[in-house]
Amino acid sequence: MAALRPRIVGQRIQHIRILSPFVLRTVEPPIDALLSNEVTGLRRIGKRIVIETAGRYFAVIHLMIAGRFRWSKAGAKPPGRIGLAAFDFLSGTLQLTEAGTKRRASLHLVGDEAELDRFDRGGIEPLTAGFDQFAAKLRCENHTLKRSLTDPRLFSGIGNAYSDEILHAAGLSPVRLTAKLKDDEITRLRSATIETLSRWVGLLTREFVDRFPGPGDVTAFRKEFAAHGKFKQPCSRCGVDIQRIRYADNETNYCPKCQTDGKILADRSLSRLLRDEWPRTVEELEER
Repeated sequence: MAALRPRIVGQRIQHIRILSPFVLRTVEPPIDALLSNEVTGLRRIGKRIVIETAGRYFAVIHLMIAGRFRWSKAGAKPPGRIGLAAFDFLSGTLQLTEAGTKRRASLHLVGDEAELDRFDRGGIEPLTAGFDQFAAKLRCENHTLKRSLTDPRLFSGIGNAYSDEILHAAGLSPVRLTAKLKDDEITRLRSATIETLSRWVGLLTREFVDRFPGPGDVTAFRKEFAAHGKFKQPCSRCGVDIQRIRYADNETNYCPKCQTDGKILADRSLSRLLRDEWPRTVEELEER
């Protein structure tokens, strides 16, 4: 939002182009109600970006996995089939795009502050939560750490990539059950969460302080990551190859030496195929 705020806050919406019938998920109030309204602020609800206007309307945008914002000159032509919507200002055009064929990104328009509550999944803000609140969320359900950290009902806005980075920094297994965590492990996890998220907020804010992120800048795989997207690359801490578990459209990356006491976690698709040939430890993996 640091790149978006100076470009649209204080600007009036001149025109709105809905380019995909799937992106707009509400009909009342109509999207044209935003026209001529001045943008007065931006806020975040979990992973949703909320554009506030002087007319007390709120445009709620969820980019999902493949959605992106682009900033172009005023009235710019949308980028072909990936264009979903465009908000035209005198200063430029904010375009909403989504790569691929799955249309998951969404735009909702609501006319009341109270209606925003339905977008709040209930997760706590991990950067500001105290130990007791952080621990209570972890222990309220017995799930793996990976699932709990990425559950928006428990923690707001962490996501798949940064959960890998947090768990690597904390030296904890992604499949460790939350009910079995000790207080000192929760303390370590909370510290790793605050340090990891704060560091990346700072890095990304500085990177885009003078320019708007381009199509290749917003990615879940960054070269500076320690674990996520580093499959078969050496861990920066111990040198052992990073491993992964794949499921659906996501993957979990981890260091077996730093996080799982040398154990290789079974990837379901591969472990069924390899059966007894599936390596169980780092030593077996290196031998093979």
